[in-house]
Amino acid sequence: MSVAAVNKPAALFLDTVPIQAPANEPSLIPDLVRSIYAQTGVSLLGHFLGIVVFTAIMFPLAHPLVLWGWSLTFSALWVFRVSSLVGFRRSQLQDAAEHEYWLRLWNASAIASAGMWGVATLLFYQQAETFQRVALMLMIYTYGMGGVPYMASQSRVFIICLSLYFGPLIASIALTPEPHHLELAGIWCLMTYGTFALGRAFRRVFDDMVRLKLHNEELAAKLREEAAAAEVAQRQAELANRAKTQFFAAASHDLRQPLHAMGLFAEALRQRSTDDEVVHLVNSINSSVDALEGLFSELLDITKIDTGGVEPEPEHFPVGDLFSRLRLHFEPTAFEKGLALTFRGEQHFAYADPMLVERIVRNLVSNAIRYTEDGGVLVSCRRSGKKVLIQVWDTGIGITDKEQARIFEEFYQVQSARPLEPHHRKGLGLGLAIVKRLADLMEAPLTLRSRVNHGTVFTLELPVGKAPRWSQSTALQSKAPIGLTLDRRLIVVVEDEPAVREGLQVLLKGWGATVEAFDTVDRADTWAQNAAASGLKPDLLICDYRLPEQRTGIDAIKLLRDRFGAAIPAIVVTGSSMVGHEDESRRHDFHILLKPVVPTRLRAMIGFKLGLKPPQGIL
Repeated sequence: MSVAAVNKPAALFLDTVPIQAPANEPSLIPDLVRSIYAQTGVSLLGHFLGIVVFTAIMFPLAHPLVLWGWSLTFSALWVFRVSSLVGFRRSQLQDAAEHEYWLRLWNASAIASAGMWGVATLLFYQQAETFQRVALMLMIYTYGMGGVPYMASQSRVFIICLSLYFGPLIASIALTPEPHHLELAGIWCLMTYGTFALGRAFRRVFDDMVRLKLHNEELAAKLREEAAAAEVAQRQAELANRAKTQFFAAASHDLRQPLHAMGLFAEALRQRSTDDEVVHLVNSINSSVDALEGLFSELLDITKIDTGGVEPEPEHFPVGDLFSRLRLHFEPTAFEKGLALTFRGEQHFAYADPMLVERIVRNLVSNAIRYTEDGGVLVSCRRSGKKVLIQVWDTGIGITDKEQARIFEEFYQVQSARPLEPHHRKGLGLGLAIVKRLADLMEAPLTLRSRVNHGTVFTLELPVGKAPRWSQSTALQSKAPIGLTLDRRLIVVVEDEPAVREGLQVLLKGWGATVEAFDTVDRADTWAQNAAASGLKPDLLICDYRLPEQRTGIDAIKLLRDRFGAAIPAIVVTGSSMVGHEDESRRHDFHILLKPVVPTRLRAMIGFKLGLKPPQGIL
């Protein structure tokens, strides 16, 4: 049934039926209509039973034509209400006019039902006996009270219906000459007033619920708007983070190239000069290059962690491999400062992400060497229950209790009681912040103990690992020779940056090596064909990662190894630390050095590669 299906007289009649929106909110009429029709089925069942019972108990006393006329009329009204309920459930309401139509239709039928009970009172109360009268009173009171939940929300309809239920009953009781008939009529007046009061109270509660609903909807709308704004802001922040990361990666790669070349040229100059002042200047240049490399690494690390670019991948690994790499990396620096760098506990195994653990310990060892002037640095591993403790001890300046509370904050640097040396002050104060974040990422507790002017110890707790069937840690125990000579060694360099390529040539030739340098993979391949035919074989490959024509240093390594054999050691030097090369280094058996490479570190790596079979995938 739809609005269009109602004839004009019926439509005009329905327009006179009152409707009232809850809390004066027309927008809530659809909710009210759905709520009323949801309860109509139970109401209709009650009216049907009332018609049957009342007809049965009045049949011996009432005039048959009058009783059957009332029963059939009420039954027709009941059937109409049932069909209206079915029509509502089948309808697909869309606009406000349709909802108002169904509400007016329900109000009209509810008023008509109340009127039929009022007519029953006027027609049959005088003829009924005590039993029938009591039954009629109970029915009317039940219907009046039952209409409170779904009629009180429309006060005018509620008043009309209660008046039709109780008005004829009170009048009939008052006009029937029986004992205490006036008192009984008075009692019904009080009961009617109580029902009205209950309806008003229900109306207030209903209005409060409606207001709360409206308020909740308003809050929900605001919340959706704020959530949408927050989502937009989050997307913008993610875009900004990605842009920042890309910027740092690009800026790092572009700036590392000239810095790398600067360090190579400076070292070559130092080898060719015996002037102490020149040597001192070169050392200062190398120190500055090393400091800038540390700044780039810290900025990139903190950026990768913030953008969720670091995911722990735990595995069982030998601590000895880690210590060997650290020894290779830091022995030249410790040697230059006259510090003893000692490692203990290489026989243990840990279960964690070896790359993240190495990054943590590298930072700690770097800080320990930087802030230690006398004595040495001890890197140890010992077992404690189901944990292994990796500790970095130093005999440096120490950290006060006040400073220890802030030592892991970003951009915070220790304020020592004594003036710091220039090499102490370099950095952004991100090293320990990175260490802490990486430790938290692995859920590995990190603690420190320190005494001013005595030293500091950092402790990293890791789960105990299992020993693999074979381990390469024993192959890494010997030290890379610091004063190695490269006489009669042929080194192939593939580097597209002219300054870096020239710097490498000058430096390697200064160490006694024979160097063949190329700027593209194709030129290296052309040379390799002729060299292989003449019996030449390179001893080492040093390749930049990014090469022209969308090629990489890995392509150069694979091509040259195809020509000369898979056993040729290789080093990849890159200015970008934003791409994870660990898997590639494992698969293709090479080491990675991050530009700018300090010459002593490059020399130590070359000595290591030429002296030992390299372990897989070591950074």
